[in-house]
Amino acid sequence: MEKSLSGGRFLLVTILNVVITIFELLGGLLSGSLSLLSDAFHNLGDALSIVLSYVAHRIGGRRQTRSNTYGYRRAEILAALLNAGVLILISLILAVEAVRRLLHPEPVKGDVMLVVAVVSFLANLFSTVLLNHGAKHNLNIRATYLHLLSDALASVGVIIGAILITVWQVSWVDPVITILVAGYISYESWPIIKQTFGILMEASPKLDYEAIAHDLCQLPKVEGVHHIHAWLIDENNIAFSVHVNMDNLPLSEIEPIYRQIETLLCHKYGINHVTIQAECRRGKDEDLFFKQNDWRHD
Repeated sequence: MEKSLSGGRFLLVTILNVVITIFELLGGLLSGSLSLLSDAFHNLGDALSIVLSYVAHRIGGRRQTRSNTYGYRRAEILAALLNAGVLILISLILAVEAVRRLLHPEPVKGDVMLVVAVVSFLANLFSTVLLNHGAKHNLNIRATYLHLLSDALASVGVIIGAILITVWQVSWVDPVITILVAGYISYESWPIIKQTFGILMEASPKLDYEAIAHDLCQLPKVEGVHHIHAWLIDENNIAFSVHVNMDNLPLSEIEPIYRQIETLLCHKYGINHVTIQAECRRGKDEDLFFKQNDWRHD
């Protein structure tokens, strides 16, 4: 993780979230606000999410071993999936409780709600700034960042609701805001679940495979390409294997071609782990992609 995302920053964000959680729990109980109580539980989830995110990142940074030859980067993917899944679960629970509050309204103290919401918003905003940089290139940090951002937005909604309740005594605004925030959190979390699940299922990254095959065939002495496989180790590291048809050449002439292939795939397509199998005539007329019933021959 970048220096800007050091353990010290994670510790500071964690402490902030624990303090906010206690503050909002007390404020929610005193004011009778569901949105404050929901935000408190959300912040508690954030604190746990931050700890999980940091631990996963430390594990993911470990070197490869004999038993984990690709390293431990999937630890961060698992953490991102868990964090996003918890967010959606919390959102569903809050939405159900908000509907119950709509059907059976309860009095809310808008002034207490407003003070707590403003303080919570400022603390959550500061936390999102601390994690903003790492969220751009890391699914694990992005999931945690979304936890914090959603809390900041929830606090904005609570502030608006508190003002409306204080001025016009419309207590139904409180559960409505809770439902809107829950919907937004679920909407933002779903793409993370989809992407992490795809990585764990070793779905192919979005590459122009026909263009790759065409480019490889333009290299000197490369006559054909087949049985391409591509998968993601994490969201930033692509592994790629390919069978390449060549003339019957000695290894001393094949190795420079390998280097050309690796350089092309790295610089043009962002592929950073390449496995190449050279063949003469075998598989020359076979499909670009691997067929399941051909597994025993691959």
